[in-house]
Amino acid sequence: MTALDVQVRALLANVARRAILPRFGLLADAEREEKSPGDWVTVADREAEALLDAGLRAIDPDARVIGEEACALALSLLDDIGTGRLWLVDPLDGTNNFAAGRTPFGMIVALVEDGVVQSGWLYDPVADRLCYAARGVGAFVDGARISATGTGRPLPVAAFSRYWMSADKAKQLEQRVEGRLALKDGMKCAAAQYPALTDGHYDAALFERVFPWDHAAGALFVEEAGGKVAQLDDRPYRIDDPATGLLAAASPELWARAAAVFGS
Repeated sequence: MTALDVQVRALLANVARRAILPRFGLLADAEREEKSPGDWVTVADREAEALLDAGLRAIDPDARVIGEEACALALSLLDDIGTGRLWLVDPLDGTNNFAAGRTPFGMIVALVEDGVVQSGWLYDPVADRLCYAARGVGAFVDGARISATGTGRPLPVAAFSRYWMSADKAKQLEQRVEGRLALKDGMKCAAAQYPALTDGHYDAALFERVFPWDHAAGALFVEEAGGKVAQLDDRPYRIDDPATGLLAAASPELWARAAAVFGS
């Protein structure tokens, strides 16, 4: 691990101990609310983001910080996301799971320069596991280099979350997938879903919502592990592209196979 990785891991673990883990399964009703129908936020999200903001500014004072909860109050923070040096932060990814007292949930940080993700960290506070990647260097889990494996099954295992889709769109996807992919529910947590594409649990995952704090680090992690992440029309993923329909897979071959189904 580089010095930067060590610093970020220590920060993530410290923030998790202070703001997230003490509240897991113990949230009072007053400590959670819906930002929009079905989209929850908790006191843990907000406190964790404030702590991460301060910590990341201390690590790199020249980089600005853009967090999910700050954007919920001022979406204009994303207007110039493709320029300059910045930290992208999801302080508590999988909040709906966390608010319901279940796993998975995680923490996500990405370091970006002029729209290009340079490093990404996905931290599981419960397991104390860090998945991280650096552009051109590789993908690692707790210091060990990894390569995406895929499930090796005849029908690739693909995930998508019905949660953010209309019922009609979800039904159409299910009909197209039948007999071509083995469909599995998404994990409702990008911090867990992206690593699951590299460790043999899933072959592909389709994401309907594409907020940059959810995907910047995970996309880099999968690609550095040998996988592929792109829009359904095969455009490379960019953090400043608001299009829906982001597809990630454990290999370029599995990506093409899933895209032929999901994008048809």
